[in-house]
Amino acid sequence: MSYDQIILIDKPAGITSFGVVARVRRKLSEQARKRIKVGHTGTLDPFATGLMVILTGKKTKDALVYSKSDKVYEATIKLGATSTTGDPEGIISSNSGRLVPDKSQIEQTLNSFVGEITQIPPIYSAIKVDGERAYKLARKGRTPKIPERKVTIYSLELLSYSYPELKIRTHVSSGTYIRSLAEDIGRKLGTGAYTTELRRTKIGKYDIKDALPLAEYINI
Repeated sequence: MSYDQIILIDKPAGITSFGVVARVRRKLSEQARKRIKVGHTGTLDPFATGLMVILTGKKTKDALVYSKSDKVYEATIKLGATSTTGDPEGIISSNSGRLVPDKSQIEQTLNSFVGEITQIPPIYSAIKVDGERAYKLARKGRTPKIPERKVTIYSLELLSYSYPELKIRTHVSSGTYIRSLAEDIGRKLGTGAYTTELRRTKIGKYDIKDALPLAEYINI
């Protein structure tokens, strides 16, 4: 059996990307009776689900190639409130009393983000600032200064809308943070917003439909 593999995993909510890698490494290392090198090609937040491309053995050398691939996400965004982390795990503040945007306003706002945009990643992210992960600095009460970056939103589709929730599907360049996109959408609408659900469905040519749920893979 070759331990130089590309493994497609459907990550469940409630586990870190490192946790997924650790479980795959444990399974393969037990099979091989030696430690197998395992890595991934793009972090998913603990609350998020969906596609992770796991590389093992010699395949880990190609991690950068896959991490630079375009990605497709589906997300549920809640308007009328904000979160300190941009997701359900932060401190939620309600912006009650704001005007409720209609569907045409939502669509117009989404369309305004299609193309190359400037984005500031969340402070609760795995980006390194002065050699330390931004989220670790944030948890210490510091506010890491993260430089803005240019990313590309290739498409941004409204799947459904019933205030305060809208569901979107978006095809984006590598390095795009959907939590930041959601916050920017809420800011432009004047309502505030944060991401309540996030699912990655594609990384480059790889699709979630070809992935195994983590629990199923571990029990093979």
